[in-house]
Amino acid sequence: MNYVPGKEAALKGADESMVVHYKCPNCGADMAFNSTSGMLHCDSCGTDQGVEEIPKQGDAQNPGTAVNQYHCQNCGAVLITDKDTVATSCSFCNAAVVLNDRLQGSFAPAKVIPFAIDRQQAQEAFKKWCRRGLLTPKELMSANRIKGITGIYVPFWLYDLNGWGEATAECTKVRAYSDADYNYTETSFFHVHRTVDLNYLQVPVDASQKMDDALMDKLEPYDYGSLKDFMMPYLAGFLAEKYDYDNRELFPRVRARVEGYVSDYINSTISGYTTTNFISKNININEKKADYALFPVWMVRYDYGRKEYVFAMNGQTGKIVGRPPLSPGKIAAWFAGISTTSFVIIKIIAMLLGGGVL
Repeated sequence: MNYVPGKEAALKGADESMVVHYKCPNCGADMAFNSTSGMLHCDSCGTDQGVEEIPKQGDAQNPGTAVNQYHCQNCGAVLITDKDTVATSCSFCNAAVVLNDRLQGSFAPAKVIPFAIDRQQAQEAFKKWCRRGLLTPKELMSANRIKGITGIYVPFWLYDLNGWGEATAECTKVRAYSDADYNYTETSFFHVHRTVDLNYLQVPVDASQKMDDALMDKLEPYDYGSLKDFMMPYLAGFLAEKYDYDNRELFPRVRARVEGYVSDYINSTISGYTTTNFISKNININEKKADYALFPVWMVRYDYGRKEYVFAMNGQTGKIVGRPPLSPGKIAAWFAGISTTSFVIIKIIAMLLGGGVL
């Protein structure tokens, strides 16, 4: 293969335009987003810089060209990532980097909720959560086997939806009364019709193939008061991934969810009857808009009993979800305590009524 002068330099220049580092304006060290201050922070000299003060990065060069590897601009090491990663850190010098070319075009997020809980706060919150587990093993309550804790921006779609519903039901009201001779039951029948036209704003659905949908759903709600227009500096110091599923692919999932909301609302409008029997219920959900957003999540991996348990924490509110291991001894003791208490209560009641218990 013949060497072409300037080709290596050109490739390096294109690679560097895709790898974004945020440097301290005071000392030149790397900066990362600080969840407490909401600013970029330099650990070397303590300088803080507002996210809005950072110049926006231009589009990556040759956006149609596939890039197989990236290089850290600090130490030159190759950055190893999977195809969905958009922000990471260098494994050699730990510099926070954002892969600019993976945030272009249809993969450019519209919104982001920045992390409000830092790593130390997340770890302490997880330990506190573990100590509240009444039926979990003693070793878990001490939370001393945390294998890893990772802050990651998870891709979500935020849907604005219209929900139209129409329902017909047969309802009854039953009244019982009596006179000196007879007991009466009077049943009145009603034909009830309802039509509703509802709007739902920013319904979230996670768009990552790697994330457990049930875990992500349980992390809600997020406070949309902190929802911001996307800027790349928010990602510095955290992992981030681009979406695996677009809004059209995820629409059946959000439609099923909102159909339930509309159905429940219709049900809530029919009250005061003894019985309600729906004859028909038709619901139609239409997408008005969908925004691509990144939400903050701390993923905690915990080793116990030769098995790894995964927990998720809302990086804004601190809500923790997951299925911890249970202690058979504590469960047995709990049931024994319930049984003993029930026996004592039954015996006391029997004595008060003049009876006995075998």
